[in-house]
Amino acid sequence: MKLAFNIARRFLSYNKGQTLLIVLGIAIGISVQIFIGLLISGLQDSLINKTIGSSAHITISDEVRGENFEYNANYLNELKENTQFSSVGLSISGPAFGVYEEMSHSWLLRGLDEDVLNINNIESKLIDGEFKLDQSLLIGKGLAEQLELSVGDILSIQTINQSNYELVVSGIVDLKVAAINDSWVISEPKLVQEILGLENQISAIEIQVDDVFSADVYKTELDIPSGLVATDWKEQNAELLSGLNGQSVSTIMIQVFVLVSVVLGIASTLAITVLQKSKQIGILKAMGIQDSSASLIFMFQGIILGFLGGLLGMGLGYGLLQMFTTFAKGADGLPIIPITFDVNFILFSGSIAIVSSFVASLIPARKSQKLSVIEVIRNG
Repeated sequence: MKLAFNIARRFLSYNKGQTLLIVLGIAIGISVQIFIGLLISGLQDSLINKTIGSSAHITISDEVRGENFEYNANYLNELKENTQFSSVGLSISGPAFGVYEEMSHSWLLRGLDEDVLNINNIESKLIDGEFKLDQSLLIGKGLAEQLELSVGDILSIQTINQSNYELVVSGIVDLKVAAINDSWVISEPKLVQEILGLENQISAIEIQVDDVFSADVYKTELDIPSGLVATDWKEQNAELLSGLNGQSVSTIMIQVFVLVSVVLGIASTLAITVLQKSKQIGILKAMGIQDSSASLIFMFQGIILGFLGGLLGMGLGYGLLQMFTTFAKGADGLPIIPITFDVNFILFSGSIAIVSSFVASLIPARKSQKLSVIEVIRNG
């Protein structure tokens, strides 16, 4: 085996130009795989974070009748104890009417507990004032502009039950969606229950999971109280899910074609090498080298080429990603697509180069094994 390895190394070093071209071909293929794979993975993560990252993945509500339902503290605690869920909280929603000086506006009054505030990442969206809900309000940016409200102003709230409350605006938030910015007013759940006259009632239980793509599976395992239904983000974002699946399929197809081209390139080159080195192999066989050792020469060549190409490809792929994140930036100075440098994926791609190169070497190895010494001597 050591002899076969030394001969393989000698064959590769004999024609350095050809060896370099093969290594570069493998490296480019692997670097493209790494770049495309992590780029699309980063794009998917970015889309998920922007669309459902700050929202509930599973929602339990009386969606059929569109009514509030009785709050069950034991049931909520059971959900909180489920290790598959990262956050579980409750929300209360209802229509209200706000009056400030001579201006008025209808809105959606929302009572969000601490967990739902974290799910929606409300604190990070604060643009003015302080993140405070104790007998006070957070209002959307659009609503603040329409009513010309500022932090510290007193807002008069009127409900359909003819109740009137005067509360201070503690902060203004930009919820990134115009319709929500124009209509949401946020406060603590107990205060909202009092204002809307919903004693011991809530509108929804909102759940966020660690594995977002398993939300539909977790939903089916829930014990849903009678009269309520559970919906997951996949049902509500069918088009987004279809787009993500399309991206995943296209990534796999690109990677497969890259690997096929690498395998074919190595196989064809090594097959030509068998013809070029047939005289040397014939001499080696005449000197007593076994057929298995002759085939090992080309297998070792494939492994060496794959190792060098994979190593160089990982470096090129990493460099391409660094260049992309450095130069492809938006107006805010952040990368257009945030990319996570997944070391495991990069190493996996490098190992694929070795495996595919070894597979490609099996064809010329088999051909060399069948090479007849008599034919080689006869043909010179």
